[in-house]
Amino acid sequence: MAIFKSIGFGKKPQAAATSAPQAPKPEEHELVLHADTTQMDAEVREMYRDAREAAQDAQEEARENPHREFTIGKPFALGFTVTLGVLVALVFGDMIGQLSTILMYVVAALFIALGLDPVVRWLERHGVKRALGIGIVFVGFILIIGGILAIVIPMIGNQIAQLVSSAPEIVRNLTSEQWYKDINERFGEFVDFNALLKMGQDFIGKPSNWASVAGGVWQAGLGIANGLTAGLIVLILSLYFLSSLRTIKRGFYSVVPRSGRAKVIDITEQVTKSVGGYVNGMVVLALVNATLGFIMMTIVGVPFAGLVAVGVFLLALIPLIGSVLATVLVSAIALFNSPITALVAAIYYLIYMQLESYLLTPKIMNRVVSVPGSLVVIGALAGGTLLGLLGALIAIPVTAAVLMIIKQVWIPRQDAR
Repeated sequence: MAIFKSIGFGKKPQAAATSAPQAPKPEEHELVLHADTTQMDAEVREMYRDAREAAQDAQEEARENPHREFTIGKPFALGFTVTLGVLVALVFGDMIGQLSTILMYVVAALFIALGLDPVVRWLERHGVKRALGIGIVFVGFILIIGGILAIVIPMIGNQIAQLVSSAPEIVRNLTSEQWYKDINERFGEFVDFNALLKMGQDFIGKPSNWASVAGGVWQAGLGIANGLTAGLIVLILSLYFLSSLRTIKRGFYSVVPRSGRAKVIDITEQVTKSVGGYVNGMVVLALVNATLGFIMMTIVGVPFAGLVAVGVFLLALIPLIGSVLATVLVSAIALFNSPITALVAAIYYLIYMQLESYLLTPKIMNRVVSVPGSLVVIGALAGGTLLGLLGALIAIPVTAAVLMIIKQVWIPRQDAR
């Protein structure tokens, strides 16, 4: 026994010498960020404080009474429950597929509401009551949209009519250009450029062809009516979401268990704040892109500058690839004027994209969302495949929300093990 003691056996090890450094608690992890209580209303603030206390009590109880290991006591009941759950999931998935249009309306309205909510909160901080602030912001939003449409729609109509009437002249001018003749001489044996231009001229010059693409005049009229109806539904839902956003969040928090409610409030408040800032930032960037592009196109003589600027604004709303698509669109339209015009437009957009990436986007967007570029591309492709243009628009905030949950929930738990 003396020999064993001399080499360390037979005596209790010293705790200070053998104990490993304890991992930080998940709630104290450096990646965990808590919600700003000053941005909450009184009820949510009280709910949040109560939930923080409940979470601490639950952690102490979990340390004193560890959970038992999972055992299968009734395999038949377990199998029946799993099968029933799978059937419910299949029925739920089918319902989601059938309600996809309505869900797109809801998502679009929710994004508009979250984009307008920061303005309402700013008015509240300056002494305006929330109800009055909602009215001011929503009426201002409708007036801005209506004013833009009142300016853009007649301009688009005039330029479309001008495009139809001037299509033959545009084609004649294009075929007389030296660069077109050179391309036709080199590649004319492979591609009949004259036939392609004739087809485009016939299509543009006959408005009946446009109606046939839309499925006929009746179908085109139905499409316009459906678009107006969808816009009205989204506006009504946006007003509802904006006026009851706090109530909706409180109701959502209430159905979460009290011990886990604080974490849900932390994540939800940060996500909604990020989405609101993201929506505002994307609209500002797209508006700057379209406005500066319109000025450039007017100066260098790009045909139908107003119509193209509207397309640039819509494309610029698409994350990451929107500016590239806008560059291709403007350069292609500028070719109808001259190759020099197309080259100037392409150079302008190459310079603008650099300024947007390194100057405008960091100042406007990085304060609200920060997502790696590779994940932006993957998210935009996945969102566009699932939900079209709306899916591409919401790709960044959804990806940012997933990353936020991983950083603040999953990684701290893994580090605490």
